Amino acid sequence: LNAMPGRAPRQQIRFLPTPAPGGGGAVELVAAKVPPGSITVSLAVRGPRFRKLKIGAGHRLDVKASGVFVLGIGHGNKLLTDLYNCHLTKVYTVGGLFGKATDDFSDTGNLVEKTTFDHITREKLERILAVIQGTNQKALLMYSNIDMKTQEAYELAVKGLLRPMGKSPPIITAIRCLQFALPEFQLEIHCLHETQQYLRKMVHEIGLELKSSAVCTQVRRIRDGVFTLDDALPRTQWNLQSIQEAIRNCQLRVETELEKTLG
Repeated sequence: LNAMPGRAPRQQIRFLPTPAPGGGGAVELVAAKVPPGSITVSLAVRGPRFRKLKIGAGHRLDVKASGVFVLGIGHGNKLLTDLYNCHLTKVYTVGGLFGKATDDFSDTGNLVEKTTFDHITREKLERILAVIQGTNQKALLMYSNIDMKTQEAYELAVKGLLRPMGKSPPIITAIRCLQFALPEFQLEIHCLHETQQYLRKMVHEIGLELKSSAVCTQVRRIRDGVFTLDDALPRTQWNLQSIQEAIRNCQLRVETELEKTLG
């Protein structure tokens, strides 16, 4: 911002004493434009125009995760808070590896044990995923605090707005297997109020349910509410023009979601 061309200095107006018409030594004050030659307009004196820019972080990612990470700039910090209060779903792709367990549930942790995995099939994995989703659906209904026999509940479910509107434990709203090639597999997980470590632990527990063990090889957030990977800016595009364009492109979606959810 400070490298951009600066705004033109303000034109100064001063009332200067001028001999009055008719002479006689009388003077009067006349408005006159004064060239902006004051030392105070010099960049070397007043310093850069922008010295402080408030930037807020949305749902955080830990050091072992990647993907969509939303930031708010200026007024956008309030919008971040409003979006947080919408309790929007986040979507991850999570990689797993059967056959070993570590102390932190990731493939880079300290090895705890090795197990066999030849007996695992995609059908068995998907059966476990269905149980997880069913259990979490019950939790979603419980924390939504809505009578499921009402018209309001039906309308919210149709619009996809059925979600806990307050604090709750992590909830998985949908989970499916994207890839399966022993010993590796990849899941797509839709969730609320999660942490990336919670997702790694889930991979570990899936391994136990299948009478084996598993570690998490990757956690990547591909959606955070209204924001997707297509909206994300890689490091090579961290410049003023790209950031301004990203804000403009997302503005309408953010306003629409806030109006729909918070009214």
